[in-house]
Amino acid sequence: MKYMLMMNVPSGGDYQITSWPKKDIEAHMAYMFGLNDKLRAAGEFVAVEALTSPSQAKLVRAGQGGKPITDGIFPETKEFLAGYWIIDVPTAQRAYQLIVDHKLAGAAQAQAKLARFGAAGGTKP
Repeated sequence: MKYMLMMNVPSGGDYQITSWPKKDIEAHMAYMFGLNDKLRAAGEFVAVEALTSPSQAKLVRAGQGGKPITDGIFPETKEFLAGYWIIDVPTAQRAYQLIVDHKLAGAAQAQAKLARFGAAGGTKP
């Protein structure tokens, strides 16, 4: 079963990692790359993406005649999606365990949320 593990970070302006000491950023990135390697070695890795901070995102809506309208930067929110993994695991329990393992490893104030692919019957594995 494929799941999307979403990394949500509390908002408080821009992505807080930009204000961390260099050694903390390096440790954080080493952890993330290590997690990716572990998922690959287990055959559970499908994809991963880090996303831009809210200050670089745009709110886009359909205007008159279908023309896109951008409304500046992303609106203020309580949290934002910093990135995600798509994993392929045999059970929901394994997906849950990956979230627990990930959070216990100290992923700085992040919340992990999970969404199953095909839950509405609309996608094929």
